[in-house]
Amino acid sequence: MDIRDCQLFIQLASTQHFGKVANAAHLSPSAVSRQLQRLETEVGKKLIERDNRHVRLTPAGRHFLDYAYQTVQAWQQLKRDLSDDPQTISGELSVYGSVTASFSLLSQILPVLRTRYPGVELKLRTGDQADGIERVLNNSEDCAIAAQPDILPSQLQFLALQQSPLYLIGPTMNCSLSQRLEEASAVNIPLDWTQIPVILAEHGLARERFLQRLRQLNLHPMIYAQVAGHEAVVAMVSLGFGVAVVPELVIKHSPRQDTIRILPWLDDLEPFRIGLCARQERLADPLLQAFWQSAQLAVFE
Repeated sequence: MDIRDCQLFIQLASTQHFGKVANAAHLSPSAVSRQLQRLETEVGKKLIERDNRHVRLTPAGRHFLDYAYQTVQAWQQLKRDLSDDPQTISGELSVYGSVTASFSLLSQILPVLRTRYPGVELKLRTGDQADGIERVLNNSEDCAIAAQPDILPSQLQFLALQQSPLYLIGPTMNCSLSQRLEEASAVNIPLDWTQIPVILAEHGLARERFLQRLRQLNLHPMIYAQVAGHEAVVAMVSLGFGVAVVPELVIKHSPRQDTIRILPWLDDLEPFRIGLCARQERLADPLLQAFWQSAQLAVFE
């Protein structure tokens, strides 16, 4: 067993896909499978259940994943400690975030990071931003770009970098929904939420704050659909299927911003605080410190 075995296993556990790991490692899927089989033989336990090239960790696999993380981190720390130049920091850091949030923040952070710490490489994985906190908690990622939850788990540290208001949006296209919204806006009357279809994210802070505000107003929305991610929510609204609440950041970077409009209702929602999230104990890692400090320099100076 060597460091590369541990790194490959971490990638398999994270992506749950042999083909993706093979592409990243410049190997064939069969070569990845053989490497895993050798690892399981050496450990003496089955680590992964396989089905149509997807994977699921066994109980032994979950135990081994903790060992693999600790081994890779210890190896990277040893290389840094033995470096002739103690200021030289190099290695790979995994970062998770939505496409929109990642682009917005990383476009500011990366120039600073690459200038100050050219040896630090980011492994960016994108998806629903609402999953970021959980992925950091379960050690799938070193760091996440996420919205700060109302209650931050005690194991985590959050660095707020920007604020994004939450807005109620509707479609601009000519449809029956737009006509109803225009009529209500023209005479400045409350929406009849029993007649207005609502698009919700499947989970996340925007959904929670939207529904909480409606409950405070004793309103009962007609939920048309629940979809994964803010970008998908905006797409549904742009097609005239309903109204939704999304962060301003998503609106500004959406390719569909010309097909949606901000509505004059629910304009008092608490804004998002967007930033970096990591486990407390991981902040001692020089790689994560370099990324954290670069973010602070990029945004606050």
